[in-house]
Amino acid sequence: LLAARPTAVNLRWAVERMRAVVDVTNDVEKEAMSIEEEDRVANQRMGEYGAALIPTGAVMMTHCNTGSLATAGLGTAFGVLWTAYQQGKLKKVMATETRPYLQGARLTAWELKNEKIPFELITDNMAAHFMKTEKIDGVIVGADRIAANGDTANKIGTYSLAVLAKQHGIPFYVAAPTSTIDLRAATGEGIPIEERSSEEVTHIRGISIAPPNTKARHPAFDVTPAEFITSIITERGAVMPPFSKTLSLLAPNVPLAIV
Repeated sequence: LLAARPTAVNLRWAVERMRAVVDVTNDVEKEAMSIEEEDRVANQRMGEYGAALIPTGAVMMTHCNTGSLATAGLGTAFGVLWTAYQQGKLKKVMATETRPYLQGARLTAWELKNEKIPFELITDNMAAHFMKTEKIDGVIVGADRIAANGDTANKIGTYSLAVLAKQHGIPFYVAAPTSTIDLRAATGEGIPIEERSSEEVTHIRGISIAPPNTKARHPAFDVTPAEFITSIITERGAVMPPFSKTLSLLAPNVPLAIV
């Protein structure tokens, strides 16, 4: 299990938590149900903290899939969008297709449609055009690992969106549970990047879109430097830079607050 997802730290966090239970009581089913319920509550709180940062009438851009298909509750970044929509603040979502595996087109678009949230699907390379020509009020994404300084690993293409957002003066938000924060990684350089099958680049749903034997690369994640991130939203609050200091405020003994 640990080898399956080297970039995402939540799986390691859950495995280590389960190992601790096995060593004491062996009641792994009870612990798993606790983790599930904690995730539901965390999703709800992230939604509330994140929605507070979104202006009324907002058009938000998102990447990859962060909703109920990926979590036990409302989702991380998707949960923020859902909550903002329920509060009457969200006008529309622009969802990137998220090449090469199309999580945005296949999953996020389905969730947005299912929740009746207005949205438009765009290809990844359309983001800069729309940031320049239309009103985009923010970009919000999830995270697979957050280093101690705030550098954030997420689905490949996230870094590009962060650079584009900064160029166009658009806030860039990351929504993730505190279990995603890895204080053992001082910076993003300490986060391993999973390299997935090149066939996911050369084929779409089993159909080849490239010449036979084409060599392709597929880093599944990239790292967004902390300097490009406006706020990191967790179930314990939304923190602002400098993240090397504010992330430490998310310790369990600190009251929940927007910092």
